[in-house]
Amino acid sequence: MSVRELVVLGTASMVPTRTRSHNAYLLRWDRETILFDPGEGTQRQMLFAGVSVSPLTRICVSHFHGDHCLGLPGVIQRLSIDGVAHPVAAHFPASGARYFERLRHASSFHETAELVPHPVTGDGPLAEGPSGVLEAYRLDHVIDSVGYRLVEPDGHTMVPELLARHGIAGPDVSRLVREGSLGSVRVEDVSVPRPGQRFGFVMDTRLCDGVYRVAEGADLLVIEATFRDADHKLAHDYGHLTAGQAGKVAAESGVRTLVLTHFSQRYQDFTGHHDEAAEHFGGSIVVADDLMRIPVPKRRP
Repeated sequence: MSVRELVVLGTASMVPTRTRSHNAYLLRWDRETILFDPGEGTQRQMLFAGVSVSPLTRICVSHFHGDHCLGLPGVIQRLSIDGVAHPVAAHFPASGARYFERLRHASSFHETAELVPHPVTGDGPLAEGPSGVLEAYRLDHVIDSVGYRLVEPDGHTMVPELLARHGIAGPDVSRLVREGSLGSVRVEDVSVPRPGQRFGFVMDTRLCDGVYRVAEGADLLVIEATFRDADHKLAHDYGHLTAGQAGKVAAESGVRTLVLTHFSQRYQDFTGHHDEAAEHFGGSIVVADDLMRIPVPKRRP
């Protein structure tokens, strides 16, 4: 049975707190399991969350500030310790390749797992598989940073009454879906359109075109809300978003569920983050906590 959910492993920005570990997010999406921005302590948070590195198919790093990547050495070594037999892709900004290599070989270990680096050199698709297309878009931080989105292609939902009307049943249904037509009957004749689902991941950035490209039509958008609106100048100077800006992005991009995260240690109460985002966005808003599990919303009708 396919599962689509986000497992939140850490939600702090530069400095972890007693209740918030450094960034890390695990997306379970059918046969894809993607680890985003593994900050320091990711291995331990995975243990607490009841997830392992074994199913990992990809690691995606938005940029090479420590709170987004210092967990890489442990996770990479764990792939070999746990005997992960399938290749694991690693995506990261190409300008940070030297940091990736240093982190990958930060200490001596017996490397048996196959980690395949895929530096991101520009906007657009990175990989395509049964679960959809993984894309990356440049953001506007103080160093090179990218946002990621996973886009499932549109499909069709079969209508039993229409199948029966055309006398199609059993294995012929799968054959029709696979081949697109069966005799004179097309898939479109016995189905209704099924929009593909989308996931977006936006970390450290100011507002820019890349933010909106990642957020466009997302069923689930994970986005940094490092600062509250009153600290908007700090946010801009250090290359970050406020909670209100995150809400505006969600409203203007047709997002369904908005997940706010990457919080500055200056805040202890996060009700204000929710309220500031809600001033602009009327959809579902989740203020992320460590170890929270957030399901991808059911398909649009």
